[in-house]
Amino acid sequence: MNATKTTPPKDWLEGLKENFSSDLSSGFSIFLLALPLSLGIAQASGIPPLMGVISAIIGGVLITFFTGCKLSIKGPAAGLIVIVAGAVAEFGGGVEGWKMAAGAMVAAGILQIIFGVTKLGKYVDFFPLSAIHGMLAAIGLIIIAKQIPVLLNDNPSLSKGEGPFELFYDIPKFISNLDPRATLVGLISLAIMLGWPRIKHRILSKFPAPLIVLLFAIPAGLFMNFTTTEPVYTLVKVGSLIDSLAINASFEGVSHTGVFIKYVIMLSLVGTLESLLTVKAIDLLDPYKRKSSPNRDLIAIGIGNTLSAFLGGYPMISEVARSSANIKNGAKTRWANFFHGVFLLVFVLVAYPVLEMIPNAALAAMLISVGINLAHPKEFLHMSKIGKDQLAIFSTTIIVTLAEDLLLGIAAGILLKLVIHTVRGVRARHLFKASVNVENSDSENYTITINNAALFSNYLGVKKHIDSIPGKKHIDIELSDSVKLVDHSFLDNLHHFKHDYEEDGGTVNILGLDKLTPLSGHDLAAHKRTC
Repeated sequence: MNATKTTPPKDWLEGLKENFSSDLSSGFSIFLLALPLSLGIAQASGIPPLMGVISAIIGGVLITFFTGCKLSIKGPAAGLIVIVAGAVAEFGGGVEGWKMAAGAMVAAGILQIIFGVTKLGKYVDFFPLSAIHGMLAAIGLIIIAKQIPVLLNDNPSLSKGEGPFELFYDIPKFISNLDPRATLVGLISLAIMLGWPRIKHRILSKFPAPLIVLLFAIPAGLFMNFTTTEPVYTLVKVGSLIDSLAINASFEGVSHTGVFIKYVIMLSLVGTLESLLTVKAIDLLDPYKRKSSPNRDLIAIGIGNTLSAFLGGYPMISEVARSSANIKNGAKTRWANFFHGVFLLVFVLVAYPVLEMIPNAALAAMLISVGINLAHPKEFLHMSKIGKDQLAIFSTTIIVTLAEDLLLGIAAGILLKLVIHTVRGVRARHLFKASVNVENSDSENYTITINNAALFSNYLGVKKHIDSIPGKKHIDIELSDSVKLVDHSFLDNLHHFKHDYEEDGGTVNILGLDKLTPLSGHDLAAHKRTC
């Protein structure tokens, strides 16, 4: 095996010296990707666009030194647009709504630090995968709905206060009121966002699609003289970073107790889920197979969010698309994240007037492409292949989220999954409590026997026993004859454990699954005992 794949890069200053060139190059590429997205994400959430860039700067320049995941990129993510925009609106909108929402973000950041310190990161495994994917798909649909009027450069008053279903219903109205020239820029930008990743050219594929959009949209706006011929809402309004630095968080929203608590919970919960899932994904992509510390990463995210929110910044997470691009670009250490933050800082200090030449329709195109990726039809097809039950949970989460909010959407998905398990014969007392026996026949061989039911809701009890076994051993995980049901999330978690444990030199066998009947043809489908 190639030595570069088996010997991890050094960390800290030694890692900086050893990998300066590759990390600097990747950091610059991620900066080009993060800049327009950070502006668009913040603006779509109802807060000043520069607040998204401030979050990314803090996530890079500061949080690099706290992170538990060496290749992740910290910054704003589209997945929180729905929550931040909802908080701003429910706190009254405008500047005051933004500042009170920032107060809730401060509390959410502190809560994330507590999650990390108390090692609650493990509870990410409690949430069923179908509900998580449903939540992300719902977020994608909401982003698309909210950005269509912006893509068409409609007057913001046409869509103000409308929910997702109303926005989709009013698409004909938005089309009839579109601005032809700005819409042309928006549609071409959308075509670039969707088509550019398909280009396989060795050199061209290295340039991120958002950069290509800016290289088209800014000159197009200048050529058509958008500054004087179009309405004031056509171009991004950014302002000076120095003038924007202040304690912008307001805690007056605490007086709206129910609203404040709801958004603290949603911001901390969804941000934590997305970050921890990203850390899992990046560990799988890391060519050096390094293992991250999810709780340490969560503490880092909490610190970043607390500081960013005091300044009025958008909440950050370990962002999956930028982190994946970071690995693809050849990053080796945490310094790539640091360099991306430095490039952002320098740019907004010396070249912020350039940002005010960006048409909002171009930013909307970037966000719509993100929404399409989150709610792509292939997600529905994937769920249906796993099983009709997974599709039902996925769809229920989407519908309830669109109709109400994310918290109720996730709760509805979890509740439906528990109901389905009960209908399939799982007794109530086995829904949350795992029955597990561990045998150690000698120092090298372990047998973990699982009884009654193996479900997402009792996996943490099983995980506790699994994690207590030392590395580089042989483990048999046996599903006993009393197991009536193994659900998709439980099976997926077992396979992730098997992969990670065997990467570290151990061996894992999953026994007894062949005695149960799969509920679809998918490898990770739920299995039920039929006799």
